[in-house]
Amino acid sequence: MTAENVLRALDAVSAGRAEDAVLSVRDLSVRFRLRGGRTVEAVSDADFDLGAGECLALVGESGCGKSVLASALLGLLPGNAETSGTALLADPDGAAQTDLIAADEKTLARTVRGRRVGLVPQSPAAHLTPVRTVRSQLEETVRALTGTSRRARRKAAEDAAERAAFPAGHLDRYPHELSGGLAQRAATALALIGDARLLLADEPTTGLDRDLVDRTVDELRRHADDGRALLLITHDLAAAARIADRVAVMYAGRIVEIAPAHRFFGPAGPRHPYARGLLDALPDRAFTPIPGMPPELSALPEGCAFAPRCPLATELCSNRPEFTANLACHHPEHPRA
Repeated sequence: MTAENVLRALDAVSAGRAEDAVLSVRDLSVRFRLRGGRTVEAVSDADFDLGAGECLALVGESGCGKSVLASALLGLLPGNAETSGTALLADPDGAAQTDLIAADEKTLARTVRGRRVGLVPQSPAAHLTPVRTVRSQLEETVRALTGTSRRARRKAAEDAAERAAFPAGHLDRYPHELSGGLAQRAATALALIGDARLLLADEPTTGLDRDLVDRTVDELRRHADDGRALLLITHDLAAAARIADRVAVMYAGRIVEIAPAHRFFGPAGPRHPYARGLLDALPDRAFTPIPGMPPELSALPEGCAFAPRCPLATELCSNRPEFTANLACHHPEHPRA
């Protein structure tokens, strides 16, 4: 089989996973209202599907809207947020899909969070109860989500901790006694307990050394391989390259490219100049940072938001490029040789 045929086969696998969608997001936008009538366009017109057995890595610089998107899916946005669009979550029993954006708080709290959608939070300390030990929080989550008998809860909690590489000797400690890395692993263990069909992992490797990064993302990958779906939000492109099936690149609140991971990280490379810049900034590549800074989300330009930093920009970029064929760019890069 030729190399081109191999790439086509891998593309077909990614497409097949997307057709068996656990989550279908269309035109998802999030705007924050500020004092004085100002607004922040945190997420604009996000479109993507996430298939059963698939890991989609959402990457981009800090402040581009990745975590806001995840919070919107779980109804965890503050009161000054306005959302639009749809995010349809499939029901494993074939019942009607749930629109996570339109769902009320009662539905999200009782039937979605933890049960159908799990979350590894970006700030684990804020999600751990400060007056209870890690063990008690794990056992309580086991009881609430699985109905496991009291006798079996201790082992179930210890098994969850082991999956997240949380040391057994720290289970009886309180959150304030944990390092940042241990708190992150405790939050990951809590998220894995319900075996939710969709798992949102928001920077799950923060504070971990490289060996623990690999172990953590490998466990998240195993979660997806059993027919579930994983949205991995990360700055760690090495972690994304290790486990992702597809990569979605976000810039200034907008997804600008979605590509199969083997193409994105392989010789062909991504097509959007910003995505190329992210890869070229890595130490094992060109180690060349993208010049300039992202725009303020409260003052986005009318055209392409990346144009002021883009070496390929022309007058055409004063018009906002449409997101078609998984790309939003007037001057897409050609595949590298």
